[in-house]
Amino acid sequence: MKTNVYLSFDGTCREAMTFYAQVLGGKVMAMITNGDTPMAAEMPKELHHRIVHANVVVGDTILMAGDTPAAMYQRPVGFSVNIGVDTIPEAGRVFAALSEGGEVMMPLAETFWADRFAAFIDRYGTPWMINCGSKEVKPG
Repeated sequence: MKTNVYLSFDGTCREAMTFYAQVLGGKVMAMITNGDTPMAAEMPKELHHRIVHANVVVGDTILMAGDTPAAMYQRPVGFSVNIGVDTIPEAGRVFAALSEGGEVMMPLAETFWADRFAAFIDRYGTPWMINCGSKEVKPG
């Protein structure tokens, strides 16, 4: 079994997923609009450009997403997309790119469990965490 994250956007799916592929070194594998589907004739023309399904492959992970119908969109809460990176410079690069224009809850810093950790919401509303390296944490 494998689990993947499915993100919802309010009209910014194409831009966000293209950006994520660029920053994370991934590849856009699908970017299907409402206008590309068999249901296109039944949908208002002004919705044809919205993404019904997108996926980006990053390593052995697939990040999936779509533009939620505007009346149904809610900003994501209660989870974060977690990225594990191997080096401090890579953590810094990814943090700088993804957090730009967003809201940083915890800047990239050393913690008791990781060489570097950060938590933030990007400019598209997606919550992220970055973990770099790990430290041995002994039970109390």
